[in-house]
Amino acid sequence: MADTAEVNSNIYNQIYDLQAVRRQDFLRACHLAAQRSPGAGGIGTLSEKTLHAALKNYFEPYADNQETAIGRYVADIVGPQGIIEIQTRSLSRLHDKLQVFLEAARVTVVYPIAQVKWVCWLDPDTGELLSRRRSPKKGRPEHAFYELYRLADLLGHPNLQVCLVFLELEEYRQQNGYGRGKKRRATRYECRPLDILDQRLFTGIDDWAALLPKSMPQPFTTADYSSFAHLHLHTAQRALALLYKVGALQRVGKQGRYYLYARPDPGRRPAIHE
Repeated sequence: MADTAEVNSNIYNQIYDLQAVRRQDFLRACHLAAQRSPGAGGIGTLSEKTLHAALKNYFEPYADNQETAIGRYVADIVGPQGIIEIQTRSLSRLHDKLQVFLEAARVTVVYPIAQVKWVCWLDPDTGELLSRRRSPKKGRPEHAFYELYRLADLLGHPNLQVCLVFLELEEYRQQNGYGRGKKRRATRYECRPLDILDQRLFTGIDDWAALLPKSMPQPFTTADYSSFAHLHLHTAQRALALLYKVGALQRVGKQGRYYLYARPDPGRRPAIHE
């Protein structure tokens, strides 16, 4: 028992040390991003936002490996680990670029998720900070499904992997919208990362399918998944639609207006759907 306890303690210490080093690297990258001059890293950095710059410095501190031309596109990072593309918003913007990159090397798509978000409201005329509050929303891996659906036809490619980075960040918004308080449809000005909380690498469809709750009955509906995973129905619908499209789930019938989904038999996966 003592030996087992010692092994577990050593594993915990190694994980803690890795997390501490990762956090130090990230905070250093955030500092560099905050100090940068627009365009200093090349033409691709002229309109670069702080969050994108921080993640780029975190994954590749060596500037010579950043903003590298591959054919008619520019990759965020090209190094010994392959190509790394960082996208903080719509993944659909990467689609055409990825088709070229995937034929050249291993590609990692980095997508940040706000696990803890502070919403900061700014006066649109003076830039004065009017308020700062913590959002009740907590980002989860499943929240990436909405954007990943835009890359569904590429997710099964053997050269593609996705890294989700879970952050604490501040989102700055100008109070220039509509309605009471002028907050509706207000301009999102900037996202500034404060800390890294976790990161998870997904190397294939099975990694995404593993997010499905093991206790969920078979077959199951979107409503079942929404309930078991504690997700909004819209998020659950997009998640299952993606897993079905890439062949990680199969449709086995209908229950009322909902499709019935089931995991494929071990060692067998249904065809990818258009």
